Amino acid sequence: MYKNGEELTRDEQFEDHLGRDVPVQIYRGNLHSDIGFVQAVLPDFIRVNDTFYRRDLFTFISRPGY
Repeated sequence: MYKNGEELTRDEQFEDHLGRDVPVQIYRGNLHSDIGFVQAVLPDFIRVNDTFYRRDLFTFISRPGY
């Protein structure tokens, strides 16, 4: 399982969160953007809360137990 605060970068990590309904927190730089569940994993985007976030612009953090 993932640690609270662990950064997600690989497809396998996002797929794990998608399949287990583990929330992710999303940042752009130091600014919080969103928190929710992964709905889709695409080559350039991660879909959370019906919003597509570019993988190269945002940081995704695991938040199990949130």
